[in-house]
Amino acid sequence: MSSILEVKDLKVSFKTYAGEVKAVRGVSFDLKKGETLAIVGESGCGKTVTAKAILRLLKEPPAIIKEGSQIIFNGENVLKMNKKRLQHFRGGDISMIFQDPMTSLNPTMTIGNQIAESLIIHKKIKKKQAINEAIRLLEIVNIPNAKERIKSYPHQLSGGMRQRVMIAIALSCSPKILIADEPTTALDVTIQAQIIELLNELKREFNTSVVIVTHDLGVVANFADRVQVMYAGHVIETGNKYEIFYESKHPYTWALLNSVPRLDIECKAELHPLKGTPPDLILPLEGCPFASRCEYAMEICLEKKPEETSITDSHRVSCWLQDPRAPKVERPINLGGTTNE
Repeated sequence: MSSILEVKDLKVSFKTYAGEVKAVRGVSFDLKKGETLAIVGESGCGKTVTAKAILRLLKEPPAIIKEGSQIIFNGENVLKMNKKRLQHFRGGDISMIFQDPMTSLNPTMTIGNQIAESLIIHKKIKKKQAINEAIRLLEIVNIPNAKERIKSYPHQLSGGMRQRVMIAIALSCSPKILIADEPTTALDVTIQAQIIELLNELKREFNTSVVIVTHDLGVVANFADRVQVMYAGHVIETGNKYEIFYESKHPYTWALLNSVPRLDIECKAELHPLKGTPPDLILPLEGCPFASRCEYAMEICLEKKPEETSITDSHRVSCWLQDPRAPKVERPINLGGTTNE
């Protein structure tokens, strides 16, 4: 299946008073039609910067997308689009659900007008028709009494309702790709489950490709087809859902999985938080970015960045433990699935 989106060697930096923060350091991935790709990692690893760079939503300056970076949508280079093409691209071809529904909606406009605005700009339809379409979209995202709710302002809605409005806005122009940046942040567990189920239904109905940015591995397990693990601006492991949850090879991926509470172990079992802090992204990283926090780190890890190793056609990892000369390390036994033996 051909890719609808290709990101090649994406490098993004920010100019600050302290120096150049290299937030994304050579990220590459592709996205196929109808596929859901999850980008996971702890805060500050470059997930959201990568997502916003795809839509060119980063303010330049202070952001700089480095020379040699490529973002290809259906064969077209996004980084070379002019303002007119970019306006249609954002919302028309790719839409984004932003991280915080509490602050992403305009508090001075009714939700009906906010949905209609996108339709008027991109589909060039009259306002009355746009309002009718907005009502239909609210019904699709399961907002009750849509004809009345369309007159509401954001502060009159709950967090879950506002997230549904954000999804309606994102889907209003039938985009080919939907980017969801932490779509369940600040929502309680019940509402989180409803939002993920809604996204699953909409994905099946519209055959939309999805990029979901999250640190919540529960969301990934229920929604993603393929998972990309990021750390300090690098992609350190990628694979399908089964490979990441049951056959992962990178110690950072193990640590992420190991820090999540599970229902199938004793209630008194100890969680294992990841010790240490991520590296300073102003400083050059000579070796593996995770080396200072990795309990399996070797001398070479501190000196040289590991090459990417292909485990299967879909599973790739950047870790010196995959070198034939490295000591054999078993995957921690308290993770889900089987251990490496």
